[in-house]
Amino acid sequence: MSKSEIQSKIAELKMDYVRIQGDIEKLESTGHGVTKAEEQLIRLEQELQELNELLLQHN
Repeated sequence: MSKSEIQSKIAELKMDYVRIQGDIEKLESTGHGVTKAEEQLIRLEQELQELNELLLQHN
């Protein structure tokens, strides 16, 4: 994976993360589906960490 591909994937994941955070705020008001959304955030955080480590190796 090239440096630019990694950076693009990181940007995409960050947008997904922000979207899911907004979804969680909506879900909290109804009390439904929060756990699944939180699990998605954890998965995204792990993937972002891996990609950031990979990006550091490209520098």
